[in-house]
Amino acid sequence: MTNRLPSYEGVLDAARQIEGVAVRTPLIESPALNERVGGRVLMKAENLQRAGAFKFRGAYNRISRLSEAERARGVVAFSSGNHAQGVAAAARLVGTPATIVMPSDSPVVKVEGVRSFGGEVRFYDRWSESREAIGAEIAAERGSVLVPPFDDPFIIEGQGTTALELLDQADTAIDQLLCGASGGGLMAGINLVMAERSPQTDVFVVEPEAFDDTARSLAAGARVGHPQGTPSICDALMAPMPGELTFPINRRCAGALTVSDAEVAEAVAFAFRHLKLVIEPGGAVSLAALLAGRIETRDRTTAIVLSGGNVDPGLFAAIVEGRFKA
Repeated sequence: MTNRLPSYEGVLDAARQIEGVAVRTPLIESPALNERVGGRVLMKAENLQRAGAFKFRGAYNRISRLSEAERARGVVAFSSGNHAQGVAAAARLVGTPATIVMPSDSPVVKVEGVRSFGGEVRFYDRWSESREAIGAEIAAERGSVLVPPFDDPFIIEGQGTTALELLDQADTAIDQLLCGASGGGLMAGINLVMAERSPQTDVFVVEPEAFDDTARSLAAGARVGHPQGTPSICDALMAPMPGELTFPINRRCAGALTVSDAEVAEAVAFAFRHLKLVIEPGGAVSLAALLAGRIETRDRTTAIVLSGGNVDPGLFAAIVEGRFKA
């Protein structure tokens, strides 16, 4: 639709576009968590967003702008689950068919979520097939519009509305903000907003230790990938490398943190027991970094994004019951 670069003005426009459709998710605080880390923690609960994750924001911002002719031909997306569900939900709202290319090892709950919104699922092997190639082939065959998971200005700007809301809801200045990253769309949207509205806030990216492509790219000063083949319970954060549009924006991050599957599992269990929230592993990495002491929190105000809650029930039960072994 456009070759322009994402911008703060685009985030403001996205906020108007999704108003009344996307959920204005709560910014919550927990005395138990504050006491544990010795400072204030403000949590943006995007697990309570439509379709269970922040991804709906960008998907709706993109898909709601399609022309009538484009809507008639439908949309195609590739995703491990949350973007898939966000696209399927947005597509149903605007009345366009959606085909989603998903890894064959996607959590059943995410596949069922896509189908519940009326989306068609096409599986692929994440280790041997290219989801980009499959998505492009389907789009060319059907004349559909490809809705990428992060490398699209409307997607990035839609995700950035998370930070707009967070800053409006916070009753204090924020010293540091932590957010998980896969391709970096949410992180880029947040950075666009923070650069304009709260430049003094240090923004940190958090990744699973086996999928630390953003950390490696920040260290290298250019986009690089991570070693392949290591699984992670953070299925939402397994992109091979940062996006072309997202990485230049995310170079303003103050740093990058990594967490292990065991630390993520502890965060998922903590969220259930103390916050009474269901957070999926990929959505809990920022909380995991705090609980694992990856960053100084004493006497500081830290904002984190709990980015999604679409967790496989069996895995969730194993984690909260203490049966999960990383």
